[in-house]
Amino acid sequence: MEREERSEDPNLSGMARRAAEVLKGNDMGGWTRAAPTLYPHQWSWDSGFIAIGLAHLDTARAARELTLLFRRQWRTGKVPHIVFNPLAPPESYFPGPEHWISAGVFPDAPPAPPYTSALCQPPIHAVGALRIWEVAKGRGKDEKTALAFLREIYPKMLRWHRYLLTDRDPEESGLVTIYHPWESGTDNSPRWDEALEAVEIGVMASFRRRDLAHVDDPSERPTDKDYARYIWLVEMIKRARCDEREIYKNHPFRVKDVLMSAILVLANEALLEIAGLVDAPDEERERISAWISRGRSGLESRWDDEFGLCLDYDVRWRKPLRVRTVAGLAPLISGGIPESRRSRLLDTLDSGYFGGASGLRRLSLPPSTSPSERRFHSRSYWRGPVWPVINWLIWKSLLREGEETRAAEVRREAIAQIGAGGFAEYFEPFTGEPLGSDDQSWTAAVALDWVASLRDAS
Repeated sequence: MEREERSEDPNLSGMARRAAEVLKGNDMGGWTRAAPTLYPHQWSWDSGFIAIGLAHLDTARAARELTLLFRRQWRTGKVPHIVFNPLAPPESYFPGPEHWISAGVFPDAPPAPPYTSALCQPPIHAVGALRIWEVAKGRGKDEKTALAFLREIYPKMLRWHRYLLTDRDPEESGLVTIYHPWESGTDNSPRWDEALEAVEIGVMASFRRRDLAHVDDPSERPTDKDYARYIWLVEMIKRARCDEREIYKNHPFRVKDVLMSAILVLANEALLEIAGLVDAPDEERERISAWISRGRSGLESRWDDEFGLCLDYDVRWRKPLRVRTVAGLAPLISGGIPESRRSRLLDTLDSGYFGGASGLRRLSLPPSTSPSERRFHSRSYWRGPVWPVINWLIWKSLLREGEETRAAEVRREAIAQIGAGGFAEYFEPFTGEPLGSDDQSWTAAVALDWVASLRDAS
């Protein structure tokens, strides 16, 4: 597919208008598909970011984005990583709903339709929910609508976080265990290569991928070998009927994900603020505070001083996964770190391993994987490209740490990148070429939030 290269557009109003058009075009009547073709369903952490963008357009619609997602919450508290669009053609995405058959295979799944997957994704939702309230309050409009939404969603988000901190962390390490690379949101990152290569594939049905038809070059997507392992891990979860205890004990892929754990800490901070707004009981606020402390301690236990990063941990093989990726900046996202740790993380972010790498199209926008890594690939999904949603997380983290100048630089470069390449899923770090899916909803959403922040500052 040929893309039209756009000139850098300083017209923020024009960018906001185009971003709103992307979200409107992907609106499926109360929920938003991730993208028009490659991603025709509702993805969990996409919706968390999408709600942030929609907050600037329509408070009630932003609230509905998360309300509908949480209607498919499992009895365990888990929020599934995909809620399948029953109107999407079967050939549009693999593995689709027919591969999961959720309510018929998993006892804790909600009655279908719509069907869901049995996986989950990073819990950014409370951050999105709080942003809906902040935007409504800031413009002095729809505050009652936003507060009513928070009262409705708070207990569901509390159950969601409790699931991650119990079923996914029974040893109370403060770190979330994932059972599939898809749960991380960074599907084919080199973070998972070592753990994934140790997975032995058994006999399973043949399958046909759908994702390769939506990119110019197959190297932009995971390899067939990796995809086979992805589907095998799904098969193992299905055979276990998603029994959390059995999976935690025997599943062939079990990794403590530092980025997901950091996002959970960030989300618990938001949830704690929401708890105050809805007058939640003191014991619940105390529990959330304890979760925040536990999460930060868990991340500290995974610090690697040589890399200046936090590293994922392979539970099955009991060893850290030593790869330089943006996920290692996790303590910056979780916050609450001492000055020495913050300084080291910022040095790593600015170093030649990431934002200061030689030849980057836009300095301060870090590649998803360090170019120093052997398996770095500048065009392949999470193996190198720059992701606007990661830039948004870094920007918010820098603001919280009082690094206003650095944060402004990240925002300026990120806006320029989107102005030049459109609302792409991700970007080639050296040329700035837009890659992946066009008109990606969460890219449009974070662009709206960036534009709004600039207007608020002026």
